Amino acid sequence: MDIEILQRQFNKIGALLKVDVAPKEEGWRFPMQRSRRVADFLLDVREVHGRETFLLTVHEEALDTEFLPIDVRPHERHLLLLARTQTKQKFLCGHDERHWFVAPVPEARSVTTVADAMDALKPQAVVTSQREHGVKGKNWNRRHNEGFIRQGEWFFLPRPRFHPDNELMILHNEPIRRSGGSPHMVEWLYRSGGTTVYVCNQHPNGLTEPQYQAVIRQNPKATKWAWRVMQRNPQVYAMGKIRHRDHATVKLLYWHLVVMSGETRSGNVVFLD
Repeated sequence: MDIEILQRQFNKIGALLKVDVAPKEEGWRFPMQRSRRVADFLLDVREVHGRETFLLTVHEEALDTEFLPIDVRPHERHLLLLARTQTKQKFLCGHDERHWFVAPVPEARSVTTVADAMDALKPQAVVTSQREHGVKGKNWNRRHNEGFIRQGEWFFLPRPRFHPDNELMILHNEPIRRSGGSPHMVEWLYRSGGTTVYVCNQHPNGLTEPQYQAVIRQNPKATKWAWRVMQRNPQVYAMGKIRHRDHATVKLLYWHLVVMSGETRSGNVVFLD
């Protein structure tokens, strides 16, 4: 691994990269839920001396791991990073509105460019919406186009003909969140379906009613945990202003279907509302 060459590639997109080596005796501990750990290395964004920095931590026994920026887009402030170990993992590193981010690219997809990676992170419903609305190539990955409006990990797909079945069920200033994520506040929200779950810090993905009761029987003190009743993976529609501390506010003039990014739709991350 040539650290200087790797750092220069990150510099091209306006980013800093810091590389650390983790001695074997330290073990691996990752307190941050957004950390991207794959086998013998960790890639994340942390604040270093007051500035957001990509931090690559590599186990000392894995220093021969090859990290290759296979597509660097300075104008877009994005690059696609290949980590070559026993397998190949790819990461999209870039800048989104106000902050740097790193997102693992789904391994099942054939990805060789930044544009490929952006597409791979879109759920199929988002790609279908773009095609149905005839989004032009130059606008395909813009945050706002005819097929969707995006804020962070959330896509909002236009549904101008949608009308809630029961207007009494429309909620005001309601949060939506992925497990472990900070909430996006929705001015007007309507949900349909989903699974009712009990959520707390100890069980961020939620427990169904039988699972919750089993935990309480096993540990009666668990009743004192800060449980919240939420819906897991419901169908959600949003309208009005969408606010989040890390993103510019967007305004939806009519109902939009809410879809979570493909990056977060893994086995240990769910849509909680």
